[in-house]
Amino acid sequence: MPKQMTEPTLTPQELVTFPHAMLREIYEQPQALAATIEQYVPGGVSTAETFQPVVDALGGRERLVIAASGSSRHAGLAGEIMLEDLAGISVDVEYASEYTYRSTHTLHNPGVVVISQSGETADTLAALREAQARGLATVAITNNARSSMATEASASLPTFAGVEKAIPATKSFTTQLAVLYSLALHLARVRGRMTLQTAEAHGRQLQEIPGLLRTALPEWQKQIDALTPQLASSRALLYLGRGAHYAIAREGALKLKESAYLNAEGYPSGELKHGPNALVSKDSPLIMIATADAGDPDSLLRYSKVLQLMKDMRAQGARIIALATKGDQEVPQCSDACLFIPASNDLLSTILEVVPFQLLAYSLAISRGIDVDRPRNLVKAVTEE
Repeated sequence: MPKQMTEPTLTPQELVTFPHAMLREIYEQPQALAATIEQYVPGGVSTAETFQPVVDALGGRERLVIAASGSSRHAGLAGEIMLEDLAGISVDVEYASEYTYRSTHTLHNPGVVVISQSGETADTLAALREAQARGLATVAITNNARSSMATEASASLPTFAGVEKAIPATKSFTTQLAVLYSLALHLARVRGRMTLQTAEAHGRQLQEIPGLLRTALPEWQKQIDALTPQLASSRALLYLGRGAHYAIAREGALKLKESAYLNAEGYPSGELKHGPNALVSKDSPLIMIATADAGDPDSLLRYSKVLQLMKDMRAQGARIIALATKGDQEVPQCSDACLFIPASNDLLSTILEVVPFQLLAYSLAISRGIDVDRPRNLVKAVTEE
């Protein structure tokens, strides 16, 4: 079990500069990520010991089920691709509220990973208990090492985001992605799919993320403050991404719904022309993830497809807000506004991409006079199904 750490803190002067808990927690993400990554990075002094209960639980299983709800499920969707691509394990992501009622024969003897910020989410806790009743090994990823899920699961991988007061998940979400990436690296090692040197190289890239995020945040804030008046009257927004970035599109849309009460949907980019395209207009802009990892041929192929889609949508008259990798010269020419994401590998860029979406949801909520820390009809932990 990783050692318990105190939550990330800011000085009283820094706390005063943030008018809302959500904004403060967005800006706490670099230190929350650093604290979490320290516990799990490959080659760390206690990494093998930390992951041993997980190895004991999952053993040689070739299949995993991830059960989660809301933002945690979106982390699971990104984690699915991390685990499949890096560790070679087949993953099925379930809505926790559906898992309990699914056939027991859907997968043969999988390991079950539950993800929950609070560790008390009712339907996810029910999924954990159902998995245990079926005799399956379980792993819990939560932001509370003493929560029901963390203590009842076969193994626990807590995040170290610290207390998150605003209802919309921010730092709890990005630290979940960091844990899932670290889990994928460790399973890749024990399954013989990755050398220690390669895992450590991935780990060094992961350790760079907090610094990249810290540097990028102020510029994103300025750009989004300027964008907010242009988007405030939108009827709907469509968020688009490919591969692991689809999960971030889903999360971006959810943030906008729960924070700003605006209609938004997240789709795989390739699905736009299969129906949702009918919604596209000047009043329904596209938010498109068009980042690329220059060292990954698959990422570059996805990028080329997204770029062509952007050109097609521009010809159709769409308004496009894009996320592109820093240094990209093509995406800005195909979009009305472009926010640049620091270069990283394809999977890790998901952690960076979601933060501008968090800022956009926050800014639009404030412009609409919404209590962003306590949106209507929502609670921090859904403890009743």
